[in-house]
Amino acid sequence: MNSPAEQAKFIRDSIPVGGLFAGLEWKISPTPFPLGENLAKEIESLGRVLLQFYRATNLLYRKSVEGKQPEWVARWLDLGKPRELIELQRSVAFKNDVPRVIRPDILLTENGFSITELDSVPGGIGLTGWLNQTYSKAESGKRKAEVLGGADGMLNGFASIFSDAKKIHLVVSEEAATYKPEMAWIADQLNQRGGATFNIQSSIFNQFADGDAVYRFFELFDLSNVANAKTIFELAAEKKIRLTPPPKPMFEEKMLFALLWNRNLHNFWRQELGEGFLARLKKIIPYTWLVDPAPMPPHAAIPELNLTDWAQLKTMSQKERDLILKVSGFSENAWGARGVYLGSDLSSADWSVAVAAALKNFETSPSVLQRFEKPKIVDASWFDFAKNEVVPMKGRARLCPYYFVAGEGDSARPTLGGVLATIVPADKKIVHGMADAVLAPCAVAL
Repeated sequence: MNSPAEQAKFIRDSIPVGGLFAGLEWKISPTPFPLGENLAKEIESLGRVLLQFYRATNLLYRKSVEGKQPEWVARWLDLGKPRELIELQRSVAFKNDVPRVIRPDILLTENGFSITELDSVPGGIGLTGWLNQTYSKAESGKRKAEVLGGADGMLNGFASIFSDAKKIHLVVSEEAATYKPEMAWIADQLNQRGGATFNIQSSIFNQFADGDAVYRFFELFDLSNVANAKTIFELAAEKKIRLTPPPKPMFEEKMLFALLWNRNLHNFWRQELGEGFLARLKKIIPYTWLVDPAPMPPHAAIPELNLTDWAQLKTMSQKERDLILKVSGFSENAWGARGVYLGSDLSSADWSVAVAAALKNFETSPSVLQRFEKPKIVDASWFDFAKNEVVPMKGRARLCPYYFVAGEGDSARPTLGGVLATIVPADKKIVHGMADAVLAPCAVAL
């Protein structure tokens, strides 16, 4: 079996010349991040549950628009959206379309794990594909750890979402330019296989032909900077091209979890998800509220918090503020670690300012509040090339599984392509990619 030093150097030397993230680096682990067999199986099977959640959410919105479910569901999901996007979201052309890449953010906690949000336009697809492939080559010996999804799971999964299209355009906006190198790596890998061709396109490319497929790698809040978005959406609505993710901003909203927990919708979720899937989601999704400043009757209280007015959130003690406040979506502050506030980590004054902003901006950019599930301490390691040694690290981990949905209608099925682990030093309370984080693929512990 190769030594840790040999494996780490092989991984470093395998990084593509153009990199994978523009201008970003990470610490290299000599081995995949190990998961217990039970956790690995649970993650493997989670794709079916999340796909059904997306389908149910899509149905809930449509029924709300039709007056068959509460009107406030569609009203909430439409907050801050331009009329043309609302019309696209409601159009018959995209009626049953849901994202074909599903990526939850999973925190490992003392009580198991917690899904803090879902991303329907995720970065990291190419990176995880490269990590899976590279670590599969680096690991050797009879007791080699198999990465989840396999060496080519990410590539196979990504290719599968475009059905039988012969030409696929990966349209990457300037706002998403950080991820352009990893998408270029995917395109290059898939083009080497022959068959369909994959091309990276900018936001000014317009030479789409009938039968082509488009992967939308830009957020819907950024449409003013994506010149070809209108053309793409029109061609997709006319069924001349195949588009994913669909132009439906509801899937870019974190408030979907608040809808899941809303007691008024319990019967809908139970009917559309089934008792088993609903119980499973409520076990792994933290209680989430939409911070809606609408006045309540004097005898009413916000569930779980016992507040009678959202403004009272400002006066909660630091001990009571084990809560995350974050922008729900459709905003430049709704991705990465931007627009995220951990109540117990802020002074009373700073927390009060964050709450006031959330209340003030509700009509244009609503926020959600979520119980903070503290990530547990995990063991990891990285290789210090300057000292030529493995450095053990106590950290906190976020897992990002990538599920790819292939097939049409009720026969569509999600497949796990791979799982990216991000491990940050233990003193970091919010886990996200950073220069001192370890990034590695996940494997079942041997």
